[in-house]
Amino acid sequence: MSERPDGQRPDLPPGEPRYEPAPGVGRLALWVLLFAVAALAVVLGGVYFT
Repeated sequence: MSERPDGQRPDLPPGEPRYEPAPGVGRLALWVLLFAVAALAVVLGGVYFT
């Protein structure tokens, strides 16, 4: 996306709010998902082996 010097995107009308995720949100969500899958694997493994 091209940015104008005033920080507005050219495809949006002036004054329109911009909703963009912070730069690290996707990576954080990936780590949370990985942690949840690992926790689920530990719980299911504990249930299976008891």
